Amino acid sequence: MTEDTKIAIALKAVAIYAETHPRPAHVTQIQAAGMVGISVPTLRKMIRAGNIRLNKFGLIPITEIDRALEA
Repeated sequence: MTEDTKIAIALKAVAIYAETHPRPAHVTQIQAAGMVGISVPTLRKMIRAGNIRLNKFGLIPITEIDRALEA
């Protein structure tokens, strides 16, 4: 099996997983901290500083997680 074939299979597997396990639209602060790889107190400091925004229910939109991971 060539390296290109292995990569194609891996990409297909990731695509299938993403289709069958959609990401939630919003997560809790504890979930968000785990996703970003920081502690909950650090996440709360980022929220207070305005680096991560909460929705009106206190949850964090997944778009905020994506933005934090890109930074």
